[in-house]
Amino acid sequence: MNACAALAESIARLADRGLSSRRFLRELGRVAGVRRGPLWLLDAASGGTNLLRGRGFHPAVDDATDGQARHFAGTAAVAARIGGRLTWWLTRVVLRDGADTADGRLSREAIEFARQIRSGELAQVDAAEWVRDRICHIRPTQNAAVMG
Repeated sequence: MNACAALAESIARLADRGLSSRRFLRELGRVAGVRRGPLWLLDAASGGTNLLRGRGFHPAVDDATDGQARHFAGTAAVAARIGGRLTWWLTRVVLRDGADTADGRLSREAIEFARQIRSGELAQVDAAEWVRDRICHIRPTQNAAVMG
């Protein structure tokens, strides 16, 4: 299993727990090594921890490192705490992730994911599939197997 698939699987397991949307997103942060309590800020500021190392992300959001699962989960968890606008600003200004870079696009996807979960537009039960569809890379042979 690649890191993006593992991220989606972690999200599916969280969805099974029946948490509030805010708690769901905070728990997702734990995938990135961002704790729940008041120390979350230290974890987020330090970049978290790569608990799901590896690849498997769509080329548009793949920065050729093994930390994209951490990046997505951490950004979504931060957006749940401080809002999408401030999170977007921090990713561009503090992290220096340009809007048209793989990391910038992944941050946008994570912020949108958090927004949709918080608003109820995206049900938690559908969240893992959203991640698979939007940010995971499916090889042509995998697509053929799904379509066949």
